[in-house]
Amino acid sequence: DDPGLTLEQRRAQLNAWAEALRRAASGERSDDPVIMATADSQQRFKIPLELFDQLVQGTAMDLQFGATSPEATAPYQTFDDLYRYCYYVASVVGLVCIRIFGYKDPAAEPLAEKTGIAFQLTNIIRDVKEDAIMGRVYLPVEDLERFQHVPADFSAAHMQNGVQPDRYRALLAFEAERAHEFYAAAEKLIPLIDEDSRPCLWALVEIYRRLLDKITAHQFNVFDKKLRLTTPEKLFILSRGLAKAVF
Repeated sequence: DDPGLTLEQRRAQLNAWAEALRRAASGERSDDPVIMATADSQQRFKIPLELFDQLVQGTAMDLQFGATSPEATAPYQTFDDLYRYCYYVASVVGLVCIRIFGYKDPAAEPLAEKTGIAFQLTNIIRDVKEDAIMGRVYLPVEDLERFQHVPADFSAAHMQNGVQPDRYRALLAFEAERAHEFYAAAEKLIPLIDEDSRPCLWALVEIYRRLLDKITAHQFNVFDKKLRLTTPEKLFILSRGLAKAVF
């Protein structure tokens, strides 16, 4: 996302990171402490290197937007297209995390995938204005058309010159309902994770789900200000998570 880098430079940096991790995983030392720590975790928790490759592939999908653009680009025609993007940038993270959390039942893997989709859909709904200003429209074109929208409705100029939140409410509510369906997977996932890791996963799920609930309570007005959980709200969730760990 660094606007000071060209498209080619950003793509080269992503490829260089992936290659550096592969070399470190094979035993070659690196001066980058993050690469070394990641390689150590990859080996310790037996995380397939392919998952890191997929994460880089997902991050590279954002390069199609360019650094900044006055025009709104909506590259995902269907929800299946968006699902693929969400899988690479979020579900893959979940598949990495459950290997650190620990699990024995392979049913945890598809559930972690769906939980990642729920998280990423929540991010997309929350950040719709911020992304639009950068020329990025993640919502599928088929959903825009369903609610009488076109990508131009998300142009940077339109977002910065005053938005009527009511116009977007039905569209965002539709996406939120879809996200809620994926959150159901998290309820099934938590019991499959090793017991000492369950409070951590529960807290992650609760933070994201409550964020979506807050967006819903604000009638999907994500345009006036960026909605987020307050520090006291997060601390309350974390305290409940700690209580689960103790008791």
